[in-house]
This record gives sequence, C-alpha cells and structure tokens, in this order.
Amino acid sequence: MQNKTIGVFFGSRSPEHDISIITAQLIMAGLRGTDFNVAPVYINQQGFWMLGEQLANLENFTSPQKNISCDKKYARYYLDLQQSKNKLVFKQRGIAGKTIAIDIAFPAFHGAYGEDGTIQGLFEMFNVPYVGCGVVSSAIAMDKALTKQICQTNDISTTKFICFCKNEWLEDKKAILERARNDLSWPVFVKPVHLGSSIGIAKVGDFAGLENKIEVALYYDDKVLIEEGVSDLMDITCCLIGNEKITPSLLQESVFRADLFDFQEKYLKEGGAQLGKSQSGVVIPARIEGSLTREIQKTAERVYRFLGCSGIARVDFLLNKSTGQFFANEVNPLPGTLYHHLWKASGVELKDLLLRLIDLAREKYQKKQDIASVFQSNVLQNLSSRKLNFKKSNE
Repeated sequence: MQNKTIGVFFGSRSPEHDISIITAQLIMAGLRGTDFNVAPVYINQQGFWMLGEQLANLENFTSPQKNISCDKKYARYYLDLQQSKNKLVFKQRGIAGKTIAIDIAFPAFHGAYGEDGTIQGLFEMFNVPYVGCGVVSSAIAMDKALTKQICQTNDISTTKFICFCKNEWLEDKKAILERARNDLSWPVFVKPVHLGSSIGIAKVGDFAGLENKIEVALYYDDKVLIEEGVSDLMDITCCLIGNEKITPSLLQESVFRADLFDFQEKYLKEGGAQLGKSQSGVVIPARIEGSLTREIQKTAERVYRFLGCSGIARVDFLLNKSTGQFFANEVNPLPGTLYHHLWKASGVELKDLLLRLIDLAREKYQKKQDIASVFQSNVLQNLSSRKLNFKKSNE
C-alpha cells in the first residue's frame, strides 16, 4: 500500500511567522524515518503558497543568501479543485509538472491566518483529516477575551478584565481609559487578543502609561484585552493531547526576569526556553504541591473540553504562590514547537508525540464521516411546481 503523505503547513501572514517556520521544521525532522511521506507547504509573508522539498531545510530560511521565501520557483503550484476530494491535490504548472496529493494535513501555524480556524475551515471544506483543534475551538482559543468569558460561564477562575475593539477605541478612548481606571486593580496587562508568543503584550504599573501600551497592542490587532495582574506570581503551563480521552503533561513553571515571559525569554535568550534549549527559563515539574498540581491539571482538562479542543492544546495559568489561588489565563490551540520539551519531560518523545497526533487526527476524521451531511427534501421540486421565477430587480 502506498505511504500516506503528510502536508506540513507553515508560515503565513502573521507576526508569529518565524516561530511557525521553526515548529514546522521540527515536525518535518521528527517525521523522518516514519512510514509517511512529508510535503512542506509554506505560505510566505505576502500570502503566496509554495511547495518543494527544499522548504524542509531550515538553513534555506536562516541563510540571508538563499532567501527561499521569495523564490518564485516554489510557487508554481496550484490547488486542483476538481481532484481535491478527501485530499488536497497540488499540481505544478507546465506539461511535465509534478502532482503532490496530501492525505493528512499537519498545520504548524501560529497566530492569524492559520492557528485561528482559517486553515482548518479549508481542510473541512475538502474533507481532509488534519491535526489539532477544529474550526470553532481554534477560533475561540485564539481570542483571549472569548476564552476568558467561557471560563467565567463555566465557573473557572480567571482574572478580571475588560476588552474592546479598535473602532470602540477610536470612537471614545476616554471612556475606555476611565473604565480601566475604575474597574481594574493595578498593575494591569495589555494584550492583543489574537496574538501569541507575548507579541505586543505589556505590563502597565500606573494609569499614565496605559494609553501608549493600548496603541501598541492595536498596531498588531483590532481587539485588545486589559486584565488585572496576579500578586506573587508563578506562571504555570499544562499541555494536553487527546480527543475524548485527554492526557495532561507535567506542569511547567516559567521563570522570567522581566515583567512577563516575553518573546526574548521564550525564543532568543540562551537559545530560547520555548524551544527547549534554555534550561534557565523553565522548571519541570513546577515547584508546587502534588495536590495543587492535580487540581490545575484537572482544570486544564475542563478548559480543553469546554472549548472543544482536540489533538493538542496548551492551557496557561497564573498562580498566586502566597494564597494558592490560580487563574486560567490563555489557551494556545497549537503550542510553539508543540511544547515537545514539556512532553519529553513527561515521558513522550517527539516521534511518538507526532504519531499520536496523526492518529488522533484520523480518529476525529473517521467519527465525522459517520455524521450525515445530506438531507433529502422536496424544496426544489415544490418551487418548480409553483413555477416561481426569480427576475432581475431592474426588470
């Protein structure tokens, strides 16, 4: 039997574009030596889709001389709409052009145009199995405000917050600033609602600095969240895999020197804590009691279920070390580098993690095939019998 082809989709028009490249390269390297063929599908920052084996080589993205993201020869493919049923069929232009048929999609996007339900919608339309959360759960999880609202509805503690859109800010910024001043305790954190990797996030210690940080956040997003900080803070992360049956990881404690676990600490300083290269930025397992660990893991599972997550996701918590009170903070529907370092510490090697995620994608796909999508009705016949004519409005 012919080996299935896994399409690893990455890049896209997002501020987290570069982190997506790293995640994709990790996935493709981890799938080498398995029974799957791997097809890289890269979307550059201008939105052009590119296919080709060279896209599976990280050096082609890191070397200034190569600049592969702008090489048009990798963009000579088009999606064959007629052949793309239960798979995605890409064809190379030209008489002797190659055909690449993708049986299972493995999205490696972070942020907008990929992690937020957009690419998942495409996979659903073509009935292609794919790894990770679905359209709705991806969209909700990528909206920090909606996530917090769902937590509130289901009696899961989350920090007090306000949120608003760019048009509301432009119409009456004074009212929003006053609301933040009166309703929230300081310090507060200002966040673009749809971004990850701590991009555009800032801690604000007093009212005087709030307006500027909101303007920065609105540069990256059209919706902003302002939330109260937590005293004596410990930043806790729990990663989860599964569909109906969910497996939580060990808890990770993120140690940071700045006001928050920022982009520098996550990806650049000493090789990057989120890339699993820096040992100074994380503590696994987190330095908390076993009973509290289990309580946080169970809460993470509840959040995962309430949002309808599947495959993999990460739930972040804010813990007050003095009181033991913890707050569900954010959900990441596709953790950067799949949080492979946390799974490794939890006893799951990268290759096993990838194969498990592919199995979960297939499992979810098979269950969807049992759901009826066709409904027989006489609506059109009834219209025909009544001889209805839909004429142009100007006739």
